[in-house]
Amino acid sequence: MLNKKSRIFLAGHKGLVGSAILKKLKDNGYENILTRNRDELDLIYQNEVELFFEKNRPEFVIIAAAKVGGIKTNNLLRSDFLFQNIQIQNNIIFNSHKYKIKKLIFLGSSCIYPKNSKQPIVEDELLTGELELTNEPYAIAKIAGLKLCEAYNEQFGCNYISLMPTNIYGFNDNFNLNTSHVLPAIFRKVNLAKKYEIGNFNYIINDINKYDFIDKNLKSKKDLKKILYKYGISMSNNNNVELKLWGSGNPKREFLWCDDLADAIIYFLEKINIDDIIKAKTKINRKTESLYKNTHVNIGSGQEVSIKELAHEIKSILKFEGEVEFDQVNPDGTLRKLLNTELCDFLGWKSKIDIKKGLLMLSSHYE
Repeated sequence: MLNKKSRIFLAGHKGLVGSAILKKLKDNGYENILTRNRDELDLIYQNEVELFFEKNRPEFVIIAAAKVGGIKTNNLLRSDFLFQNIQIQNNIIFNSHKYKIKKLIFLGSSCIYPKNSKQPIVEDELLTGELELTNEPYAIAKIAGLKLCEAYNEQFGCNYISLMPTNIYGFNDNFNLNTSHVLPAIFRKVNLAKKYEIGNFNYIINDINKYDFIDKNLKSKKDLKKILYKYGISMSNNNNVELKLWGSGNPKREFLWCDDLADAIIYFLEKINIDDIIKAKTKINRKTESLYKNTHVNIGSGQEVSIKELAHEIKSILKFEGEVEFDQVNPDGTLRKLLNTELCDFLGWKSKIDIKKGLLMLSSHYE
Protein backbone atom coordinates (compact mmCIF):
# COMPACT_ATOMS: atom_id res chain seq x y z
CA MET A 1 0.00 0.00 0.00
CA LEU A 2 2.62 2.55 1.09
CA ASN A 3 6.04 2.44 -0.57
CA LYS A 4 9.04 4.74 -0.97
CA LYS A 5 7.67 6.08 -4.27
CA SER A 6 4.15 6.81 -2.96
CA ARG A 7 2.92 10.37 -3.54
CA ILE A 8 2.67 11.92 -0.06
CA PHE A 9 1.20 15.41 0.32
CA LEU A 10 2.59 17.10 3.42
CA ALA A 11 0.56 20.24 4.15
CA GLY A 12 2.42 22.72 6.36
CA HIS A 13 5.97 21.54 5.68
CA LYS A 14 7.57 24.84 6.78
CA GLY A 15 6.32 24.87 10.38
CA LEU A 16 7.76 23.37 13.54
CA VAL A 17 6.00 20.02 13.13
CA GLY A 18 5.88 19.99 9.33
CA SER A 19 9.62 20.55 8.92
CA ALA A 20 10.34 17.71 11.36
CA ILE A 21 7.98 15.41 9.43
CA LEU A 22 9.58 16.36 6.12
CA LYS A 23 13.05 15.55 7.45
CA LYS A 24 11.84 12.23 8.86
CA LEU A 25 10.16 11.26 5.56
CA LYS A 26 13.35 12.03 3.65
CA ASP A 27 15.50 10.18 6.19
CA ASN A 28 13.20 7.17 5.78
CA GLY A 29 13.75 7.15 2.02
CA TYR A 30 10.45 8.53 0.71
CA GLU A 31 11.10 9.95 -2.76
CA ASN A 32 7.85 11.61 -3.80
CA ILE A 33 6.89 14.13 -1.11
CA LEU A 34 4.55 16.86 -2.35
CA THR A 35 4.99 20.24 -0.63
CA ARG A 36 3.82 23.74 -1.44
CA ASN A 37 4.54 27.17 0.05
CA ARG A 38 1.58 29.40 0.86
CA ASP A 39 2.24 31.60 -2.19
CA GLU A 40 2.06 28.45 -4.35
CA LEU A 41 -1.03 26.97 -2.64
CA ASP A 42 -3.22 28.84 -0.16
CA LEU A 43 -5.06 26.09 1.70
CA ILE A 44 -7.82 28.48 2.78
CA TYR A 45 -9.22 28.59 -0.77
CA GLN A 46 -11.21 25.55 -1.87
CA ASN A 47 -10.61 26.00 -5.60
CA GLU A 48 -6.83 26.12 -5.16
CA VAL A 49 -6.82 22.97 -3.05
CA GLU A 50 -9.04 21.09 -5.49
CA LEU A 51 -6.85 22.05 -8.45
CA PHE A 52 -3.80 20.83 -6.55
CA PHE A 53 -5.40 17.45 -5.81
CA GLU A 54 -6.69 17.10 -9.38
CA LYS A 55 -3.26 17.80 -10.88
CA ASN A 56 -1.02 15.95 -8.41
CA ARG A 57 -3.23 13.06 -7.23
CA PRO A 58 -1.59 12.41 -3.84
CA GLU A 59 -2.02 8.92 -2.42
CA PHE A 60 -1.33 9.82 1.22
CA VAL A 61 -1.94 13.09 3.08
CA ILE A 62 -0.51 14.53 6.29
CA ILE A 63 -2.18 17.69 7.61
CA ALA A 64 0.37 19.62 9.65
CA ALA A 65 -0.84 22.99 8.33
CA ALA A 66 -2.63 25.23 10.83
CA LYS A 67 -2.80 28.74 12.18
CA VAL A 68 -1.20 28.49 15.62
CA GLY A 69 -0.05 30.76 18.45
CA GLY A 70 0.11 31.28 22.20
CA ILE A 71 -2.51 32.55 24.66
CA LYS A 72 -2.09 36.20 23.64
CA THR A 73 -2.52 35.56 19.91
CA ASN A 74 -5.40 33.12 20.42
CA ASN A 75 -7.28 35.76 22.39
CA LEU A 76 -6.58 38.61 19.95
CA LEU A 77 -7.32 36.70 16.73
CA ARG A 78 -10.20 34.47 17.75
CA SER A 79 -12.08 34.65 14.43
CA ASP A 80 -8.87 34.02 12.46
CA PHE A 81 -8.05 30.90 14.47
CA LEU A 82 -11.55 29.48 14.08
CA PHE A 83 -12.19 30.34 10.44
CA GLN A 84 -8.76 29.68 8.94
CA ASN A 85 -8.20 26.34 10.65
CA ILE A 86 -11.64 25.07 9.70
CA GLN A 87 -11.11 26.17 6.10
CA ILE A 88 -7.67 24.54 5.82
CA GLN A 89 -8.70 21.17 7.20
CA ASN A 90 -12.10 21.06 5.48
CA ASN A 91 -10.58 21.75 2.07
CA ILE A 92 -7.92 19.07 2.47
CA ILE A 93 -10.16 16.40 4.01
CA PHE A 94 -12.95 16.96 1.47
CA ASN A 95 -10.58 16.68 -1.50
CA SER A 96 -8.79 13.72 0.05
CA HIS A 97 -12.10 11.86 -0.12
CA LYS A 98 -13.00 13.20 -3.56
CA TYR A 99 -9.67 12.08 -5.05
CA LYS A 100 -9.65 8.77 -3.14
CA ILE A 101 -6.44 9.06 -1.14
CA LYS A 102 -5.43 5.87 0.69
CA LYS A 103 -4.69 7.27 4.15
CA LEU A 104 -4.83 10.66 5.84
CA ILE A 105 -3.14 11.79 9.07
CA PHE A 106 -4.83 14.78 10.73
CA LEU A 107 -2.98 16.58 13.51
CA GLY A 108 -4.87 18.28 16.32
CA SER A 109 -3.88 19.37 19.81
CA SER A 110 -4.42 18.50 23.47
CA CYS A 111 -6.36 21.78 23.81
CA ILE A 112 -9.41 19.97 22.38
CA TYR A 113 -10.19 18.58 25.84
CA PRO A 114 -12.33 20.29 28.51
CA LYS A 115 -10.41 22.55 30.87
CA ASN A 116 -11.46 20.47 33.88
CA SER A 117 -10.75 17.05 32.38
CA LYS A 118 -9.80 14.17 34.66
CA GLN A 119 -6.03 13.67 34.62
CA PRO A 120 -4.36 12.12 32.74
CA ILE A 121 -6.78 12.85 29.92
CA VAL A 122 -8.19 9.90 27.98
CA GLU A 123 -9.55 10.30 24.45
CA ASP A 124 -13.13 9.78 25.68
CA GLU A 125 -12.99 13.02 27.69
CA LEU A 126 -13.66 14.86 24.43
CA LEU A 127 -16.82 17.02 24.55
CA THR A 128 -17.58 16.15 28.17
CA GLY A 129 -17.16 19.71 29.46
CA GLU A 130 -16.39 23.36 28.82
CA LEU A 131 -13.27 24.32 26.87
CA GLU A 132 -10.58 26.69 28.13
CA LEU A 133 -11.69 30.13 26.89
CA THR A 134 -8.22 31.36 25.89
CA ASN A 135 -7.84 28.76 23.13
CA GLU A 136 -11.48 27.88 22.47
CA PRO A 137 -11.54 28.88 18.75
CA TYR A 138 -8.50 26.74 17.90
CA ALA A 139 -9.88 23.85 19.95
CA ILE A 140 -13.28 24.01 18.26
CA ALA A 141 -11.63 23.96 14.84
CA LYS A 142 -9.54 20.91 15.72
CA ILE A 143 -12.54 19.10 17.20
CA ALA A 144 -14.41 19.77 13.96
CA GLY A 145 -11.48 18.31 12.01
CA LEU A 146 -11.26 15.07 13.95
CA LYS A 147 -15.05 14.66 13.90
CA LEU A 148 -15.01 15.18 10.12
CA CYS A 149 -12.41 12.41 9.86
CA GLU A 150 -14.62 10.17 12.03
CA ALA A 151 -17.61 10.91 9.80
CA TYR A 152 -15.77 10.05 6.59
CA ASN A 153 -14.45 6.84 8.16
CA GLU A 154 -17.90 5.75 9.27
CA GLN A 155 -19.86 6.90 6.23
CA PHE A 156 -17.46 5.99 3.44
CA GLY A 157 -14.98 3.51 4.95
CA CYS A 158 -12.06 5.93 4.72
CA ASN A 159 -8.75 5.45 6.52
CA TYR A 160 -8.36 8.87 8.20
CA ILE A 161 -6.37 8.93 11.45
CA SER A 162 -6.44 11.84 13.91
CA LEU A 163 -3.48 12.30 16.24
CA MET A 164 -3.74 14.70 19.18
CA PRO A 165 -0.24 15.69 20.36
CA THR A 166 0.60 17.52 23.54
CA ASN A 167 2.65 20.77 23.51
CA ILE A 168 5.35 20.51 20.83
CA TYR A 169 8.74 22.25 20.88
CA GLY A 170 11.90 22.02 18.82
CA PHE A 171 14.40 23.47 16.38
CA ASN A 172 12.07 25.28 13.98
CA ASP A 173 9.81 26.73 16.68
CA ASN A 174 8.16 30.15 16.65
CA PHE A 175 10.25 32.40 18.92
CA ASN A 176 8.40 35.64 18.17
CA LEU A 177 7.37 36.84 21.61
CA ASN A 178 4.06 38.25 20.37
CA THR A 179 2.82 34.95 18.95
CA SER A 180 4.86 32.08 20.45
CA HIS A 181 3.77 29.27 22.76
CA VAL A 182 4.91 29.01 26.35
CA LEU A 183 8.15 27.00 26.04
CA PRO A 184 9.80 28.95 23.19
CA ALA A 185 8.64 32.22 24.80
CA ILE A 186 10.25 31.37 28.14
CA PHE A 187 13.35 29.97 26.46
CA ARG A 188 13.92 33.12 24.46
CA LYS A 189 13.19 35.49 27.32
CA VAL A 190 15.68 33.69 29.56
CA ASN A 191 18.24 33.77 26.75
CA LEU A 192 17.73 37.52 26.25
CA ALA A 193 17.95 38.08 30.01
CA LYS A 194 21.25 36.17 30.07
CA LYS A 195 22.67 38.28 27.24
CA TYR A 196 21.53 41.44 29.06
CA GLU A 197 23.23 40.12 32.18
CA ILE A 198 26.59 39.84 30.41
CA GLY A 199 26.12 43.06 28.44
CA ASN A 200 25.97 41.53 24.97
CA PHE A 201 23.79 44.22 23.40
CA ASN A 202 24.78 43.44 19.81
CA TYR A 203 23.44 39.91 20.26
CA ILE A 204 20.18 41.28 21.70
CA ILE A 205 19.71 43.72 18.80
CA ASN A 206 20.29 40.99 16.22
CA ASP A 207 18.02 38.58 18.09
CA ILE A 208 15.15 41.08 18.34
CA ASN A 209 15.43 42.00 14.68
CA LYS A 210 15.55 38.31 13.70
CA TYR A 211 12.46 37.21 15.61
CA ASP A 212 10.37 40.33 16.27
CA PHE A 213 11.16 42.57 13.29
CA ILE A 214 10.93 45.71 15.41
CA ASP A 215 13.47 48.11 13.92
CA LYS A 216 16.40 47.22 11.71
CA ASN A 217 18.07 50.47 12.77
CA LEU A 218 17.76 49.73 16.48
CA LYS A 219 21.00 50.85 18.16
CA SER A 220 20.17 52.90 21.24
CA LYS A 221 20.62 51.05 24.53
CA LYS A 222 17.83 53.17 26.00
CA ASP A 223 15.36 52.03 23.34
CA LEU A 224 16.62 48.48 23.69
CA LYS A 225 15.97 48.50 27.43
CA LYS A 226 12.41 49.67 26.77
CA ILE A 227 11.82 46.68 24.51
CA LEU A 228 13.36 44.29 27.05
CA TYR A 229 11.17 45.78 29.78
CA LYS A 230 8.12 45.12 27.61
CA TYR A 231 9.18 41.47 27.58
CA GLY A 232 9.57 41.40 31.37
CA ILE A 233 13.35 41.86 31.43
CA SER A 234 14.75 44.69 33.56
CA MET A 235 17.62 45.75 35.81
CA SER A 236 16.94 45.86 39.56
CA ASN A 237 18.16 48.53 41.96
CA ASN A 238 20.98 46.14 42.88
CA ASN A 239 22.08 45.99 39.22
CA ASN A 240 20.85 42.42 38.87
CA VAL A 241 18.80 41.39 35.83
CA GLU A 242 15.26 40.30 36.64
CA LEU A 243 12.85 38.37 34.45
CA LYS A 244 9.09 38.49 35.01
CA LEU A 245 6.98 35.82 33.27
CA TRP A 246 3.24 35.59 32.66
CA GLY A 247 0.93 33.90 35.16
CA SER A 248 1.55 32.19 38.47
CA GLY A 249 3.95 29.53 37.18
CA ASN A 250 1.77 26.83 38.77
CA PRO A 251 0.05 25.32 35.69
CA LYS A 252 1.59 22.05 34.59
CA ARG A 253 2.32 21.13 31.01
CA GLU A 254 3.45 18.08 29.10
CA PHE A 255 5.95 18.69 26.29
CA LEU A 256 6.95 16.56 23.30
CA TRP A 257 10.07 17.05 21.20
CA CYS A 258 9.14 17.73 17.54
CA ASP A 259 11.20 14.81 16.20
CA ASP A 260 9.34 12.47 18.58
CA LEU A 261 6.04 13.61 17.08
CA ALA A 262 7.40 13.22 13.55
CA ASP A 263 8.46 9.68 14.45
CA ALA A 264 4.93 8.95 15.75
CA ILE A 265 3.36 10.29 12.55
CA ILE A 266 5.55 8.13 10.31
CA TYR A 267 4.80 5.13 12.55
CA PHE A 268 1.04 5.62 12.15
CA LEU A 269 1.44 6.31 8.43
CA GLU A 270 3.36 3.09 7.88
CA LYS A 271 1.89 0.66 10.41
CA ILE A 272 -1.53 1.71 11.77
CA ASN A 273 -4.94 1.87 10.10
CA ILE A 274 -8.25 3.08 11.51
CA ASP A 275 -9.36 -0.56 12.00
CA ASP A 276 -6.31 -1.13 14.22
CA ILE A 277 -7.36 1.79 16.42
CA ILE A 278 -10.93 0.52 16.71
CA LYS A 279 -9.67 -2.95 17.71
CA ALA A 280 -7.21 -1.48 20.20
CA LYS A 281 -9.94 0.61 21.86
CA THR A 282 -12.02 -2.53 22.29
CA LYS A 283 -9.12 -4.48 23.78
CA ILE A 284 -8.36 -1.79 26.38
CA ASN A 285 -12.08 -1.56 27.19
CA ARG A 286 -12.85 1.85 25.68
CA LYS A 287 -16.46 1.43 24.63
CA THR A 288 -18.61 4.14 22.99
CA GLU A 289 -21.97 4.27 21.19
CA SER A 290 -20.19 4.08 17.81
CA LEU A 291 -17.10 2.11 16.80
CA TYR A 292 -15.73 5.28 15.21
CA LYS A 293 -16.42 7.72 18.03
CA ASN A 294 -13.29 9.13 19.68
CA THR A 295 -10.93 7.10 17.55
CA HIS A 296 -8.37 9.91 17.70
CA VAL A 297 -5.11 9.00 19.49
CA ASN A 298 -3.26 11.02 22.13
CA ILE A 299 0.46 11.51 21.46
CA GLY A 300 2.44 12.56 24.54
CA SER A 301 5.63 12.15 26.51
CA GLY A 302 4.00 11.18 29.81
CA GLN A 303 6.22 13.75 31.53
CA GLU A 304 4.60 16.70 33.29
CA VAL A 305 6.36 19.85 34.49
CA SER A 306 5.09 23.11 36.00
CA ILE A 307 5.76 26.37 34.15
CA LYS A 308 7.85 27.46 37.12
CA GLU A 309 9.92 24.27 37.00
CA LEU A 310 10.32 24.67 33.24
CA ALA A 311 11.56 28.25 33.65
CA HIS A 312 14.12 27.25 36.26
CA GLU A 313 15.33 24.31 34.15
CA ILE A 314 15.88 26.66 31.20
CA LYS A 315 17.53 29.18 33.54
CA SER A 316 19.95 26.48 34.67
CA ILE A 317 20.75 25.29 31.13
CA LEU A 318 21.38 28.83 29.87
CA LYS A 319 23.26 29.78 33.06
CA PHE A 320 21.13 32.86 33.78
CA GLU A 321 21.97 34.07 37.31
CA GLY A 322 19.23 36.67 37.78
CA GLU A 323 15.82 36.32 39.40
CA VAL A 324 12.80 34.78 37.70
CA GLU A 325 9.44 36.03 38.97
CA PHE A 326 5.84 35.50 37.90
CA ASP A 327 3.19 38.12 37.13
CA GLN A 328 -0.12 36.73 38.39
CA VAL A 329 -2.11 39.54 36.72
CA ASN A 330 -1.87 37.69 33.39
CA PRO A 331 -3.85 34.48 32.68
CA ASP A 332 -2.57 30.98 33.39
CA GLY A 333 -4.69 29.09 30.90
CA THR A 334 -5.63 25.49 31.73
CA LEU A 335 -4.05 24.39 35.02
CA ARG A 336 -3.14 20.87 33.89
CA LYS A 337 -3.12 18.99 30.57
CA LEU A 338 -1.44 15.62 30.93
CA LEU A 339 -2.46 13.13 28.24
CA ASN A 340 -3.25 9.49 28.86
CA THR A 341 -1.27 7.62 26.17
CA GLU A 342 -2.48 4.09 26.95
CA LEU A 343 -4.05 3.73 23.50
CA CYS A 344 -0.92 4.94 21.70
CA ASP A 345 1.26 2.67 23.87
CA PHE A 346 -0.97 -0.31 23.03
CA LEU A 347 -0.63 0.49 19.33
CA GLY A 348 3.14 0.29 19.70
CA TRP A 349 4.57 3.82 19.85
CA LYS A 350 6.23 5.62 22.80
CA SER A 351 8.11 8.87 23.22
CA LYS A 352 11.91 8.66 23.47
CA ILE A 353 13.19 12.18 24.32
CA ASP A 354 12.60 13.65 27.80
CA ILE A 355 12.26 17.37 28.50
CA LYS A 356 15.80 17.89 29.80
CA LYS A 357 17.39 16.26 26.77
CA GLY A 358 15.13 18.25 24.46
CA LEU A 359 15.98 21.56 26.13
CA LEU A 360 19.71 20.80 25.92
CA MET A 361 19.36 20.08 22.19
CA LEU A 362 17.34 23.27 21.74
CA SER A 363 19.96 25.36 23.56
CA SER A 364 22.80 24.07 21.38
CA HIS A 365 20.81 24.73 18.21
CA TYR A 366 19.49 28.17 19.22
CA GLU A 367 22.96 29.55 19.91
